[in-house]
Amino acid sequence: MAKDKDADLITQAEAAELRGVTPQAINELVRRGRLESVERFGLHLVRRADVLAFEPKTHKARATKKGKGKK
Repeated sequence: MAKDKDADLITQAEAAELRGVTPQAINELVRRGRLESVERFGLHLVRRADVLAFEPKTHKARATKKGKGKK
């Protein structure tokens, strides 16, 4: 029997609890395309495996255009 792809779907609130962040943070990741969501029964759901495997991008400090802050 093939595994149902939808069996791994969780709500964004559940995803937030798994990651220790707010539901708004998960929603923002979905909005920016960093996490894929699917709509089922009027809910926007994410895959548990994707949430657990998600790696946040690291941000490097930006140098200003005029070189301020550089020595």
